[in-house]
Amino acid sequence: METFIYAIFLITYALIASRRLSLLPIGRPAGALLGAVLMVAFGALSPEESYRAIDHDTILLLFCMMVLTVYLKEAGFFDWISFRIIRSCKTPFSLLCLTAIISGVLSAFLVNDTVCLFMTPMLIATCTRANLPLGPFLIALATSANIGSSATLVGNPQNMIIGSMSNMGFSSFLMMAGPAAGIGLIVNIFLLWFYYGRSMPATLELRREISNPPSNGPNLFLVLFVTGGVTAGFFAGFHMGYTTLAGVMVLVIVNRKDPRDVFSRVDWPLLVFFCCLFIVVAGLASTGLIERAWRQSAPYFHLSESWGLTLFTALLTAGSNLVSNVPMVLLAGPHINELGAGNAGWVLLAFTTTVAGNFTILGSVANIIVAECSRDAYHLGFMEYFRFGMVSTIAVLAIGCTYLWAVI
Repeated sequence: METFIYAIFLITYALIASRRLSLLPIGRPAGALLGAVLMVAFGALSPEESYRAIDHDTILLLFCMMVLTVYLKEAGFFDWISFRIIRSCKTPFSLLCLTAIISGVLSAFLVNDTVCLFMTPMLIATCTRANLPLGPFLIALATSANIGSSATLVGNPQNMIIGSMSNMGFSSFLMMAGPAAGIGLIVNIFLLWFYYGRSMPATLELRREISNPPSNGPNLFLVLFVTGGVTAGFFAGFHMGYTTLAGVMVLVIVNRKDPRDVFSRVDWPLLVFFCCLFIVVAGLASTGLIERAWRQSAPYFHLSESWGLTLFTALLTAGSNLVSNVPMVLLAGPHINELGAGNAGWVLLAFTTTVAGNFTILGSVANIIVAECSRDAYHLGFMEYFRFGMVSTIAVLAIGCTYLWAVI
């Protein structure tokens, strides 16, 4: 029976790792769904066990953050941000830097995938209007969004899972991970200058006058006020999923409209993907393989030693690029406490798996969103991204993990 479970796991991850497998081009969400069905069909889990395997706190938080971001988009928040960025920049490189900073900061408090989804079209329009090369700006958006999202427990799906597994508070996680993410953003911006800054024009010349986006002031103020209240609830230690849900319901009630249109813009396939991923990993865990592997390798991962930290970081980086960062968190998370590092182990897990997503264009969903949203205007190729992403990942991990090891 274990052989069948291993085969199901490998088939599932073949479907997940490739955008569309030629033999079965059904995509990632359907691939994970197939894996979940097979795990139950072959007896790895009972239907009841499969339901319990899903981390409902993570799914609730991810859903509510998506809805909140849609309300921000509808209120014109991202258009307003784009207008302010353009008006405040005098040179192309300052525009590149501000793109990196804004995407990083927003991704810390909104899901990085949705930040990339809404910022990419505006970035394309700005670069086209200013006759600027799109590649550097798209790379800056994707890499900075990933790095910035590592700062909090709501920045990306894998951090949400870590928050649920570790029971860490929002504030304590931010205090530990925030400085490392900030250092990572600075390193990334320096690399952007090194790669692209010196070849850009000296001045920013727009082809036509920039017009102020249509004003939706009262609604924008309301949504920002509610978002601020939700964030304050995070800092106060309230349940993050229900705090965000409460904010969403305030917006639904105040708007006095059927929210069906807002709900339709939620990435439901992504939610299905994560639900099924929980089931597939639980099915593999039922064989005892993961527990045996961690029991044998744990002696080599002493996080109090530099060599242990290096091996741990290398394993998570390789694993995040082989099976993606969310599955790597699901595989490693249940065993982090065995490494004896307390909350430091959880922060290192979050920071490493998130930043590792910058290694290749397929390393994170945020990267894929940027590439897909821009494909009609620009082809962001694997090698173009890899030449920057590989160096950025290694540099940010080396400096960020050293900082975490030194201070936590």
